[in-house]
Amino acid sequence: MPEFYQYLFSGLTNGAIYAIIALGFSMLFAATDLINFAQGEFVMIGALILVTLWPVMGLPLPLAFVLAVLATGILGIVFERLAIRTVKKPDPIVLVIITVGAGIFLRGVAMIIWGKTAKGAPPFSKMPPLEIGGAYLLAQSVWILCIVLVTVLAMHFFYSRTLTGKAMSACAINKRAASLLGIATQKMTLLAFAVSAALGGMAGVIIAPITMNEYEMGAILGLKGFCAAMLGGLGNSWGAVVGGFALGIAEAMAVGYVSSSMKDAVAFLLLLLILYVRPTGILGGKAIARF
Repeated sequence: MPEFYQYLFSGLTNGAIYAIIALGFSMLFAATDLINFAQGEFVMIGALILVTLWPVMGLPLPLAFVLAVLATGILGIVFERLAIRTVKKPDPIVLVIITVGAGIFLRGVAMIIWGKTAKGAPPFSKMPPLEIGGAYLLAQSVWILCIVLVTVLAMHFFYSRTLTGKAMSACAINKRAASLLGIATQKMTLLAFAVSAALGGMAGVIIAPITMNEYEMGAILGLKGFCAAMLGGLGNSWGAVVGGFALGIAEAMAVGYVSSSMKDAVAFLLLLLILYVRPTGILGGKAIARF
């Protein structure tokens, strides 16, 4: 049982990270019908900005955390204004190709700014690991789980209790009808890009202390976040959370009980399985309401 618990804790930690990345995919798709394959690069940029502001420049962790997330959100706004809104014929395939190109561009810029050397960050606190059932849960894992939980609850409050969140939900359901009701749909699209990018940046911030951070780290994280979003139901926020944790736990169990070589294969095997068995994902498709 201690071995099982250890794999479970690892799966919950990774699953929380995949969940918040998947949440960025899903909420942007729900609002714009766009799959942003540059989402992984926002994760990478958030991590590298935190490393620069906190261990290197010596800013307090809370300030560095907020600035890294805000900077990534602003980058999402710039991305929408320069790369997406300027497209004259916004066909879905054209927009997807643009996001792929933007991801390659962001990797190149990150390589120029931060170089090719991987950079680490200390844990958020020096608390000893928690012992549960003979297994150990790292303090950084506790931070990750708590931050993701607070983020999910904040997103739920935003969508269900604020006028802006309800306006975004209306745009997700029917953009033309929302426009006729006086909702500024372009502003809602811009906000969706900002929030989606900020969620990616937050994922990068919380993962920075448990991985080596470099310009290529976002590619595989973005793909796994996309697999988690598809697994839960693309466009469904709760589905993104469920898919993220399901993927993280399945990945950890496969590594522990089968082979470490299965770590990256599990996500894509689950993606193929869900596409064959239930293409709309565990919790359905876009028609399911957000939070």
